[in-house]
Amino acid sequence: MNRFVRLILLSFPIVGMSAHATEQRVQDFTLDDHTVYTVPVSGTRVTTISFPSPIAAIDGALLTLDGKTPGLFQVAHTKGTAFLSLRALAKDAATNLNVRWNNRTYAFELHESAEPLYSIVLRSGPEKSTRTQRPPTPPRLLGLIDKAKAFPLLQTQQPDALAGVEYADHREKPVVSDCGDYEVRLTEAFRFVNDDAIVFHLVIANRTDKAIEHAPERLEIRVADRVFNPSLTDLVSTIAPHESTIGYAVVSGGPNGRNDLSLKNDFTFLLSRRDPAVEINTPDSKDIEPAPLPQ
Repeated sequence: MNRFVRLILLSFPIVGMSAHATEQRVQDFTLDDHTVYTVPVSGTRVTTISFPSPIAAIDGALLTLDGKTPGLFQVAHTKGTAFLSLRALAKDAATNLNVRWNNRTYAFELHESAEPLYSIVLRSGPEKSTRTQRPPTPPRLLGLIDKAKAFPLLQTQQPDALAGVEYADHREKPVVSDCGDYEVRLTEAFRFVNDDAIVFHLVIANRTDKAIEHAPERLEIRVADRVFNPSLTDLVSTIAPHESTIGYAVVSGGPNGRNDLSLKNDFTFLLSRRDPAVEINTPDSKDIEPAPLPQ
C-alpha cells in the first residue's frame, strides 16, 4: 500500500478519539440539591458552570475573585448572570463551592486536574416529591399577591426572588371581558409555578348609574368550559356608579387538585352579583392551553 495512503488511514482513529475526548469535556446534569457535583478544574483552562436562570449567591472556601487575594481557585461571576467560571491556582488544590439558585443550595466539589471539564450545563428536572401537593395557605396566597404588587421593584433589585414566576403584561392592550353594564380588564397575570397559582391584576369598571354589589370570593374565572373561583382576592365588593376599581384575584389548584393553566389562555371574568341578575355578554369558548412542563 502506498505509504502516504497508509499514513492518512492511520490518522483517522486519532482524529475520532480527539473529538470524543472533547465531547467528554462538556457535560449536562440534572439539578439535584441532594447531589454533590465533582468538578475537575485546571490552571490552564477555564471551567464554566451554567444554571437555567440567574444565580442568587455563591459561597466557598479558599476562593478568590481577583486572583490577587490568596486562594486555591479563582471564580468569575457577574451579578445577575446565570453562570460562573473557575480556574485552579495551585497544584492538587481542592475545595467546595455552594451556589444558591431558585431558593435551593447546590454543592460542588472542586479539585485541580490535568483533565478538566470545560463546560457544565445544569438543567431543571421534575419535582422529586411524590406527595400530593397541598393548596397554598391563605398567608402564602397573600404573599403571592404582595409579590405581584412588588413585581417591578423585584425585577430591578431582587431578580432571584422571581425565580419560578412567569409574567404576562397586558397593560397596553388589556384583555377585556365585556359584561354589559360592567367590564373586567385583565392588565397583568403572574404564574407562580411552584405554587400552581396564578395572580390576576384586574380593573373592574361600572358603566351604570347605580352601584354594583358583588361577592369577590365568588368571582368566576372562565377558561373554555372550565370555571374557577378565587382562592383569595383583594377586591372591593362595591363599585360606585361610573367608577373603576383595581384589585387582585388568585387561582390555585382546580377540581383535580391542580390547574396547570398557561398564561396564554383566554380568560374571562364574571362578577357574582348581589343584585338581580342582568344580561351579560361572554366570548365564545376556546380550548384550554396547559402550562408548559418544567424543563
